[in-house]
Amino acid sequence: MGRHSRRPAGEQAPSYGEQAPSYGEQTPSYGEQTPSYGQSAGIAGGTPYAPGTGRRRRVAPESDAAAPAGVVIPRPRGPEPGYGPRSMAPEPGYGPSPHPAAPEPVTLTPQPDAPAARSPRKSGKARTLTGAAAAAVTTALAVVIAGQVADQHHDGTTPQARGGDDRADGGADAASRSEIRARQDAQPADYATQMAQVFPLDPQLTAAGRFHPVGGDAPAPGHGKVKRYRVDIEEGLPLDGELFAEAVHKTLNDDRSWAHGGRRTFQRVASGDADFVITLASPGTTAKWCAKSGLDTTEDNVSCDSAATERVMINAYRWAQGAQTYGPDKMFAYRQMLINHEVGHRLGHNHEICSRQGALAPVMMQQTKFLTTDGVTCRPNSWPYPA
Repeated sequence: MGRHSRRPAGEQAPSYGEQAPSYGEQTPSYGEQTPSYGQSAGIAGGTPYAPGTGRRRRVAPESDAAAPAGVVIPRPRGPEPGYGPRSMAPEPGYGPSPHPAAPEPVTLTPQPDAPAARSPRKSGKARTLTGAAAAAVTTALAVVIAGQVADQHHDGTTPQARGGDDRADGGADAASRSEIRARQDAQPADYATQMAQVFPLDPQLTAAGRFHPVGGDAPAPGHGKVKRYRVDIEEGLPLDGELFAEAVHKTLNDDRSWAHGGRRTFQRVASGDADFVITLASPGTTAKWCAKSGLDTTEDNVSCDSAATERVMINAYRWAQGAQTYGPDKMFAYRQMLINHEVGHRLGHNHEICSRQGALAPVMMQQTKFLTTDGVTCRPNSWPYPA
């Protein structure tokens, strides 16, 4: 209605005090008409106000039946301080009150179908975005993996698990090379390499004194008279008996050895009759067997052909360590000489000396002890018939 509009005739203007609503009657208090979050309308956190009075309304015991379902309002224990019947005390916050009323607690019983309390909006959004991102990443990975599997099946190949070394920078090739090197390292050294190595052995060692054959049967590869022999090794020696047996057979059947020119050939047997037994034994045991034929090997820790027995004794210390006359860089040649020298005795050959300066030493020269006789020095030599 405009400022200068006329009121219809006969209508009286209401007086301010008569029809204007009082503050406490028609203006709802916050606790009465504005429900707090999660509660039913009309129930505030404290005692509700009585409409039109501006006073707190006391709830009678029977009013529990009228309370909303699931809401229990505790009964007051007695009259509220300062609020007797028809008390005209002002509302809290609108005038002094010597005894402000404390809000009464309200117990809320969750309903089975009531929605769970929501977390703050910002945290909920963050979790929602995080969950959506994780789902998107998972989906993308699933699509990529499915595509790879499909491509492999399409190509007729079987899907293979990929390891950390499956890289585009040559990692697979590097891994393959590493595996090859590992297999090579795991394989035993070849014959020549092992024959050139020096092995540790105590020069005073005396082992069990018992022997067992090694190497098994090996046919005679050449022509001529066949010599049958067996290879034994003393129990308890920390040396490779198979290597020793292989060395004996290869050395004796070399054309530079006693099989030269087809005169004879050597057959190794694992058991049965043998013309002689080449025996690898500890220094102490070697001395005992050599003494049976009147030979003393203890002075220089050497080997012997114990002619009174079937055994050609190879001193394990010399087999492992060699001799100063050859040095550690000629271990292969020294071991060949050791076999040829002692078997030469079994075949009837005696010791020889160096006859010419700088010449190859005769294989029957005591090369373990020296290379010089009567002021004439020879060079080390392993063979009866050197090339």
